[in-house]
Amino acid sequence: MTTTIAASQRSDAAIFGNLPATLDWMGDFDGELLLLDQTILPNEVAHLRCNDVETVWEAIKVLRVRGAPAIGVAAAYGVFLGIRGDWRLEAEQFVLKLEKVAQYLSDARPTAVNLAWAVRGVRSAALAARDGGSRAMAEAALAAAREIHREDIEMCRRIGEVGAHLVPDGGGVLTHCNAGALATSAYGTALSPLYVAHRSGRRFRVFASETRPLLQGARLTAFELASAGIDVTVICDGAVASLMHAGEIQMAIVGADRIAANGDTANKIGTYSHALAAKHHEVPFYVAAPHSTFDLSLGSASEIPIEQRSETEVRELGGRRWITSLARCRNPAFDVTPAGLIRGIVTDRGLSEPVTIEKIQEILSNGAWRGPG
Repeated sequence: MTTTIAASQRSDAAIFGNLPATLDWMGDFDGELLLLDQTILPNEVAHLRCNDVETVWEAIKVLRVRGAPAIGVAAAYGVFLGIRGDWRLEAEQFVLKLEKVAQYLSDARPTAVNLAWAVRGVRSAALAARDGGSRAMAEAALAAAREIHREDIEMCRRIGEVGAHLVPDGGGVLTHCNAGALATSAYGTALSPLYVAHRSGRRFRVFASETRPLLQGARLTAFELASAGIDVTVICDGAVASLMHAGEIQMAIVGADRIAANGDTANKIGTYSHALAAKHHEVPFYVAAPHSTFDLSLGSASEIPIEQRSETEVRELGGRRWITSLARCRNPAFDVTPAGLIRGIVTDRGLSEPVTIEKIQEILSNGAWRGPG
């Protein structure tokens, strides 16, 4: 159920003040995961109390928690919640339950690589503690989830520092969907450079495309940017090319749910259209993501699975049907932007510009992952 229970103060509270925490772990072994219910923002603010893996799975599936990094962190805690009650089992049975829970969560949403990456990390940490018994494996899973949570905060902070210099002082910046503090543990990915630039004194205007069909740009991005005191204007998705033609947009920056080894990027549906418009109008188009969003096992975008969501999300708006039942609806959640349309990829390990296999490999080698798995 949702409740108005308060989470702890955001680690990025200096930027956002009273913006509610996206997710929070309250307590220790017997604690619970709190998830901000983003399906009802900005009109209502409430947190979902998660004490079992089924609640976490449902929250991920229906987008109560969304954004690749936040999904990953939520799933990491979800693994622990799924095995916590079985710590009295013999090790062999406990491992079977761990494998079942890990697969269950991994299937919740197929496109965002952070989900499976985080689940694998917690699973590996638990298995590494197998000699200590089931309780030790469960405790290792919680410790791993907490470390993934901490690392997500640090990675997003670093993305802001790496990319802030790209933000045009006095210019217009386009962003699509929501890749900010609400999509991560803190700071965001695509929006993190904007927050760092704003705090350093740069002034610019952000154009947030509404992002049909679920309006993450209109509902969420505008909400958090305005909370941070940044000039933000919501525009219809179809208005982007027109504003670029008019010279009002000098930069575009978006997040990512999966990036292949060659730089092809899966992101919210509509991203590809905006990248094409940016290429035509010579507007630099950037992607921002932590190193955990790269899937180097995939050579190109042709191997990225694209989630297909319910027709209802397109057919209805605010619970009211506005498309005839005689017509079908199609609802891909993501599209793929080829690397050739991307000026650079901003990561916590540096800026990959230009976007090439060699440059990506160079950037990703700038530091070792300190978390589990």
